[in-house]
Amino acid sequence: MTPDPFAPARLGPITLRNRTIKAATFEGRAPKGLVSDELIDFHRTMAVGGVGMTTVAYLAVAPEGRTERRQIHWRDEAMPGLRRLTDAVHAEGAAISAQIGHAGPVADGRSNRLPVLSPSRMISPLAMMPTKAATIADLQRITAAHADAARRAIEAGFDAVEVHLGHNYLASAFLSPRLNRRRDGYGGSLENRARFPREIMRAVRDAVGDRIAVLAKLNMDDGVKRGFGLAEAVQVARWLEADGSLDALEMTAGSSLLNPMYLFKGPAPLKEFAAQMREPVRTGIRIFGRTRLHSYPYTDAYLLEDAKRVRAAVSLPMILLGGVTNRAVIDKALAEGFEFVAMGRALLAEPDLVRRMQADAAVASKCIHCNRCMPTIYVGSHCKQFGTFAPARAAASR
Repeated sequence: MTPDPFAPARLGPITLRNRTIKAATFEGRAPKGLVSDELIDFHRTMAVGGVGMTTVAYLAVAPEGRTERRQIHWRDEAMPGLRRLTDAVHAEGAAISAQIGHAGPVADGRSNRLPVLSPSRMISPLAMMPTKAATIADLQRITAAHADAARRAIEAGFDAVEVHLGHNYLASAFLSPRLNRRRDGYGGSLENRARFPREIMRAVRDAVGDRIAVLAKLNMDDGVKRGFGLAEAVQVARWLEADGSLDALEMTAGSSLLNPMYLFKGPAPLKEFAAQMREPVRTGIRIFGRTRLHSYPYTDAYLLEDAKRVRAAVSLPMILLGGVTNRAVIDKALAEGFEFVAMGRALLAEPDLVRRMQADAAVASKCIHCNRCMPTIYVGSHCKQFGTFAPARAAASR
């Protein structure tokens, strides 16, 4: 029997009021690298709209792990604001998760004014500068920083942490045979390439025990030649389950470094992206953007078929992401054995969508998947088509 998507459900040591999760999508509402009133309002609105849990994205475990300088990273100065944020969401009856991770080669080193770390030395197409190959000492420091971030998440009142193992952020870059050309114990075979992500997850679990839920977002397919693919993702999911470090697994796809549109599907908003970038990146997008920002046809539940391969290989709870727009898709996901669904663009367009679907099973998202919301992360994420949310008042220039 298919579970009721709007009934309470267990996620590790916590109970969510329903099976819907606001996916981690960068909000662009931390202009000074600290929680703002706009960020609190953003997630409070999601809670009022009915989600079981909202996910704050993205909270870097180290300063150089930010994608750019206007992001929160875990430190004493950030803690009071994070507590205000969790309190506001809890007051509306929802749970709240912190997405933690290290951007690695996806970081903008020029913005951060710090070295860009990657598994192997390369030229960063984002920062237009050479990266630094992470040393063993770097990996140990970053692993410990994930554990510290998870402990801080408990202190700040979060109910869960979602560890970012996707999109060619640092852990995902180690999984990629295209980006990881190391010849030590962290490169070569899949077992070696998966060592760093597994060490991160083990450290996080050891740090928090069963005090909060531990989730991971894992790529199924980087969407690039010689990248990490589905067969390897199935094996990594099996290892993570055997390690006992996870309460739930969310599968994703694409590379923020090399092929970002592979996750989102739909048209690539090249003009809007170029308008938000500094030179020379702005000109580069205008001239060469179509070689990196591809367009893909959109269909509802577009990651379901690949995610079912992982679902069949593991028994731990799983969250379906990608094209969850109506009750029929949610019911199909639950019937296929997924315990939860995650929604991104649909909730950016209509934050009250879950509450309305609960009241009327025929309600469907009005999001047209034009993807013009994507470049708004630099000024405060909002829906350009329907005007949902307003640009952040204190957004700084990029």
